[in-house]
Amino acid sequence: MNEYHKIQSVFKRESERPCRIIEGQYSLPEFEYLKDNIWTFTEKVDGTNIRIILKDGQLKFGGKTDNASIPVFLYDKLNAIFSVDKLTEKFTGDVCLYGEGYGAKIQKGGGNYISNGVDFVLFDVKISNYWLNRDAINEIADYLNIKSVPIIGEGTLQDAIEMTRKGFKSQWGDFIAEGIVARPKTELFTRNGNRIITKIKYRDFK
Repeated sequence: MNEYHKIQSVFKRESERPCRIIEGQYSLPEFEYLKDNIWTFTEKVDGTNIRIILKDGQLKFGGKTDNASIPVFLYDKLNAIFSVDKLTEKFTGDVCLYGEGYGAKIQKGGGNYISNGVDFVLFDVKISNYWLNRDAINEIADYLNIKSVPIIGEGTLQDAIEMTRKGFKSQWGDFIAEGIVARPKTELFTRNGNRIITKIKYRDFK
């Protein structure tokens, strides 16, 4: 099934290294147009993108792209969490669960989340061409006994920017969260059908 779409940073970046953000220059006109509306903020987890794919009754694990490899220790954890029987009890057709694999040996700060293991956190679910809403995502996470990314607030895009600039404590422990993923409180799409969703990273303001 589909690879997860790119999440655009809220601001444009310099064209040359170190490619710093250019505050005030929004990367998409939709972000600027909607900046004063209410957005929902979830914590951005510093891990590796994972897809849990149920297609034609078969279960498959994928990375961010079809060519991405999954570390063996994370693959083993996914096998322990997900099963065909459990998923087919919940879903009658094809579905793709999108989430983040995180923990020790995943990214530089993975040990902050889990010092001696790995886990999976759910952030999106797509059935056919339909993205499920937050309540449905949380219900699926509860059914599968897995985590879903926590909602950490609501507000304007500037609220999200200032919250990230200052740094805030992660829901996983006593360390600064990687940042925020923000989307309009009411799901919206661009004219070409792309979702309106953005990311803001703490390190961009350091």
